[in-house]
Amino acid sequence: MATTQTPPFTHRIGRIPIRMLSPQQPENRWPSRAFVGEVVPFAATVFREGHDTIGAEIVLTTPDGGVAHHRLEQRAPGTDRWQTEVQLDQAGTHHWHVEAYADDWATWLHAATVKIAADVDVELMLLEGAQLLERAAALAAAITAAAPAAAVLSDARSAMRKMTLTPAARLAVATDARVVAALAAHPLRSLLTRSEQLELRVERTRAAVGSWYEFFPRSEGAKKRKDGSWQSGTFATAMKRLPAIAGMGFDVVYLPPIHPIGRLNRKGPNNTLTPGPHDPGSPWAIGSSEGGHDAVHPDLGTVADFEAFVAAAAQNGIEVAIDLALQCAPDHPWVAEHPEWFTTLPDGSIRYAENPPKKYQDIYPLNFDNDFEGLSREVLRIVQLWIARGVRIFRVDNPHTKPLHFWEWLLHEVNGEHPDVVFLAEAFTRPPMMHALAGVGYQQSYTYFTWRNTKVELETYLAELSHETSAFLRPNLFVNTPDILTEYLQFGGVPAYKVRAALAATASPTWGVYSGYELIENVARPGSEENIDNEKYEYKPRDWTAAEKAGRSIAPYLARLNRIRAEHPALRQLRNLTVHASDDESILVYSKVLPGRFVRSGRTDGIIVVANVDPHSARTTTVHLDLAALGLEPGATFSVKDLITGDTFSWGADNYVRLDAFVEPVHILRIDYPKGS
Repeated sequence: MATTQTPPFTHRIGRIPIRMLSPQQPENRWPSRAFVGEVVPFAATVFREGHDTIGAEIVLTTPDGGVAHHRLEQRAPGTDRWQTEVQLDQAGTHHWHVEAYADDWATWLHAATVKIAADVDVELMLLEGAQLLERAAALAAAITAAAPAAAVLSDARSAMRKMTLTPAARLAVATDARVVAALAAHPLRSLLTRSEQLELRVERTRAAVGSWYEFFPRSEGAKKRKDGSWQSGTFATAMKRLPAIAGMGFDVVYLPPIHPIGRLNRKGPNNTLTPGPHDPGSPWAIGSSEGGHDAVHPDLGTVADFEAFVAAAAQNGIEVAIDLALQCAPDHPWVAEHPEWFTTLPDGSIRYAENPPKKYQDIYPLNFDNDFEGLSREVLRIVQLWIARGVRIFRVDNPHTKPLHFWEWLLHEVNGEHPDVVFLAEAFTRPPMMHALAGVGYQQSYTYFTWRNTKVELETYLAELSHETSAFLRPNLFVNTPDILTEYLQFGGVPAYKVRAALAATASPTWGVYSGYELIENVARPGSEENIDNEKYEYKPRDWTAAEKAGRSIAPYLARLNRIRAEHPALRQLRNLTVHASDDESILVYSKVLPGRFVRSGRTDGIIVVANVDPHSARTTTVHLDLAALGLEPGATFSVKDLITGDTFSWGADNYVRLDAFVEPVHILRIDYPKGS
């Protein structure tokens, strides 16, 4: 009879248990993410049996092979949760693990202090202390540069064994400043236990920090002729808009698709099926006889003109993002050349795109299942082509409608060769898909921010973005898009537009607006969240200068927000947001603080945002602040300055606030910390 051999037992826990390492992605299937300059919170649950003192530290290996040790602290005693923060300044893959150990000296010192005071085991405790000092001196003596420390520890051992001194005097040796310093440099540790090793992928700062401005180049400089036809704007005319965009403080310009637009099933104004002879069609209906995803629309210019636009943007301190929309117009070259890349219906026709109740008769979605290798390689070719033309940022249209394993492969291939390339997922979909897209490599993601408008909704969602998902999902808080004009904006007027911009610009390191936001383009389209006279389907030239002169533009307000972001590094962090309380159901309060050790000036940077999210009223309330979260002592009073109005206030833990939506609906308050803090 055959016998089954039992495999040898393998421990799944170390001598000192180390669990629940953070940051890491769910299931630890892909590396967690950070960006250059980010302050990353590291944590682990560490404990052991009994009452002996333990310690723990992060061991971080940088891409260049450097190794750094960062001591962990228990900030909530009794929870066994150990934490620290590390600012990362090098792009690439980092490796880290936790080391836990028995702190032999701290264990002895605690016991000795208690027992000697109680006259219990006095000589035994002092002998044990002397032996520990002898051990520490030997460790230091083995290091040439540590000879002075070895001498200090050796002298301390001798003093602790000196019977002519009182027990109290011998114990006092242990807390001598020189001894404390020597033991800090040469600690006494045992039972060293290492956790598993995790990866942390650190990407360039722009992968998480930026102010985005979306506009249609065809509308900039567009002119309507007397016969009703249009002269399209071009890359050259759009270039003239760049200084104004830079002047508002935006550092990323996002262009909707710039490729030839299909003529078959072309859409007319407001997504109608009856286009006129002069209607330009939706840029997302990509492809015609003029070319596909590798071409530019002839009305916009040539590839050389596009490259000149990219160069001009760079001269203005702006990066250019283009749309990667993996879909085709019915007359896209791929339809004839590769019909297997689409879904064929029983009647022989090709299925067009739908997002019920919306229908996109001008678009054929791609099908990756018939020829995954061929289609995937073609997409990679397209992306590499635009990279060669100067693009380093891609806003990806509807990535949740393509296979996840395709994105995992594509982003791996692209970022392996071009680690500076950034992909933004435009995926307003279910959380598991959004989280998975971020997990497989997307550097940024659109969010549900657009539909989170009440105080409670915002408190919950901003806390989620800054903490629960921050190890892998980086939010880009767009306030509006051509497709999204929420009821909040439709009916909230200027106050609503200011509130949403202020929240987006301060709550996330990356935010964005669609062109026209500054002009309060809020004419409602009944029964729809889309703008009426949607720019997706028509030219929309705007007189920016006249609007500003007439006071019909909040461009100065947007510029002020971006200037505040530039001046305050706390706002360019993701994981440091803390929600505070107020007594009013419409007054939202949160802060972002960056300790001085992470700030170039050495001074703590702190911002408090107080927003009236009801754009139709004036509100009064009491704001209740968590002073510890602000880096302030209990009972502290401090000065704050409103960076919007210039007003200053003396604040403490509880503060009266009045915010009139029709005057200024948001306080953005700079905390004036005492010097040295």
